[in-house]
Amino acid sequence: MRLSNSFFYTIREDVKDEETVSGNLLVRSGMIKKSSAGVYMFMPMGYLVFSNIRSIVKKYMDEAGAQELVMPSLIPEEVYVSSGRRKAFGSSMFSLVDRANKNYVLGPTHEELFLNAASNKIKSYKDMPFNLYQFQNKFRDEARPRYGLIRTREFCMKDAYSFDADLDGLDKSYQKMFDAYKKIFDEMGMDYRIVRADTGVMGGLLSEEFQAITDIGEDVVVLCDKCDYASNIEVSEVIGHDMVREEKKAMEKVSTPGYESVIDVANYLNISLDKMAKTMIVNVDGELVACVISGKRELNLVKVGKLLHGMDVEFATEEEAAKIVDAKFGSLGPVGINCKVIVDNEVLKMTNFVVGANSNGYHYINVNLSDFKYDMASDIVNVMEGDHCPKCGGTLYFKKGIEVGNTFKLGTKYSEALNLRYVDKDNTLKPVVMGSYGIGVARCMSAIVEQSNDEDGIIWPINIAPYKVSIVIINNKDEEQVNVANSLYDYFNKNNVSCLLDDRDERAGIKFKDMDLIGIPYRIVVGKKASEGIVEVKDRKTKEIKEILVNDILNYFN
Repeated sequence: MRLSNSFFYTIREDVKDEETVSGNLLVRSGMIKKSSAGVYMFMPMGYLVFSNIRSIVKKYMDEAGAQELVMPSLIPEEVYVSSGRRKAFGSSMFSLVDRANKNYVLGPTHEELFLNAASNKIKSYKDMPFNLYQFQNKFRDEARPRYGLIRTREFCMKDAYSFDADLDGLDKSYQKMFDAYKKIFDEMGMDYRIVRADTGVMGGLLSEEFQAITDIGEDVVVLCDKCDYASNIEVSEVIGHDMVREEKKAMEKVSTPGYESVIDVANYLNISLDKMAKTMIVNVDGELVACVISGKRELNLVKVGKLLHGMDVEFATEEEAAKIVDAKFGSLGPVGINCKVIVDNEVLKMTNFVVGANSNGYHYINVNLSDFKYDMASDIVNVMEGDHCPKCGGTLYFKKGIEVGNTFKLGTKYSEALNLRYVDKDNTLKPVVMGSYGIGVARCMSAIVEQSNDEDGIIWPINIAPYKVSIVIINNKDEEQVNVANSLYDYFNKNNVSCLLDDRDERAGIKFKDMDLIGIPYRIVVGKKASEGIVEVKDRKTKEIKEILVNDILNYFN
């Protein structure tokens, strides 16, 4: 491409409303432009990058035997009602009504439609296995779209679905996709971890995430310093440290005037957080539940939801909590509280601990399990750095990650809900066993930029970059320079090396800055030595600069 007659622009200054490195650089480099909150245009240069990522994904999906199709984005709402997911998606679904007063949604995900398509083929066990995939825009009404392309309201996803007769077949299909995903992210040059995750609204038997490691990641990835354990913090099992057992003392009510947070109360009573147990009220599908956890821990709502089979789980407001207890949050405790009580496993090991007295400005000291009633005990908290690894006993530590891909063993959740069945060898009717596999194409684009940039701009991996090579003419009025640049440009194109020719009537410094900003892997500068058949080549990643004979230039890139 010749820049002199192309749609190309860059922005010199940082963008005010982009809070991430990737969002800022992608906008500044003219690759994307915000249309509205959480909605972006892909400009020509950015769409080239997007297309290169998509091509990598498609290559390995095809190699794995998946077949591509395209589903609509506009879907009758009844489809999600039938599967039971309309309520689960709630307000995150974009809804609309047509002129015939029929309800539609913009598809947030497409499991239901894939089942509908598969039903045209599946009659017998002989009709499986097979795998279908698409690249399709999804729509989710995010309350807080942020981080550029990482959390948006409209995004392109590659989603695939495998169909098998039994769990053994699912295991084989899943492994094919799992291996394909590793090849995809390896080819992108991404630093990633594969972690166990919550199945969430997708449901099913197993979920694993491919997390791109970056400081601005929304997810917390839990890793072990001794083994390959990796998990999303939402599902990471807590193996607490041993606690010193004490002789039980009598519970006593004490005044804690003006102290509400566990830290403030602990400091006032001159005890450690290990001796504090905080009580948190959670609303689970309209039911208020008290969760009792160690003062040093954070409550894990995902675990609570799984334990109670809840669809909508969130912290209760003080107004809601007032229905069961007449006290502020800082004074809540399990003794005598009028609701279901869940105790974290770690609390089971505690003796003589402190809880709120359900009376403002008061706490109980020397509390033990025998002092209150509880309905169940389970792991309901987040792991902490320094906890024991549940796999090997090593020490856990955290990294932040961006979820760029996920794989699910759905099992029969959707096939049973939507009645997708087949006749088995023994002539019995059985539900189809499914897997689901997603990759966020634009998310990959942002994750790569987050991992690969410097003070000058983006550093694209060569197979992702919009062009592999840029040619910069120092002096457009120098006929020799122009001729050499044009000959190189033609030469690259004939040899299928994607090339950008910066033949704009701009100062050399501006051209250099723009090429660094947009992240072209190699820059060829055609300057004064063009008459000697010599050009300058700069490696964007290493910043190494070499003088090379024009006749040797193609060999350099091979």
